[in-house]
Amino acid sequence: MIRIEVAYALPDEQKIISLNVHPETTVHEAIVQSKIHELFPQINLDTDPVGIFGKAVKTPKVTTLREGDRIEVYRPLLADPKEIRARKAAEKAASS
Repeated sequence: MIRIEVAYALPDEQKIISLNVHPETTVHEAIVQSKIHELFPQINLDTDPVGIFGKAVKTPKVTTLREGDRIEVYRPLLADPKEIRARKAAEKAASS
């Protein structure tokens, strides 16, 4: 067995669940086993992006875990960061 964590955060709330899983466990399987989606029903296990220590995992149903990994379930972006930066730059230029 290996020890891993599954994390999810909202602006005002976060949860990290520690659990023991078999070494062959995939990222997706560990998220399901953690039952974090029951605490946060807005999590979509099939579409929400995930990562391990901030590095995106492209294939969570295939990627296996290592001792000490922390899986992070990410919220969908509300706005494109590039658009926000461009808008702020335009506002700053207009006010100068």
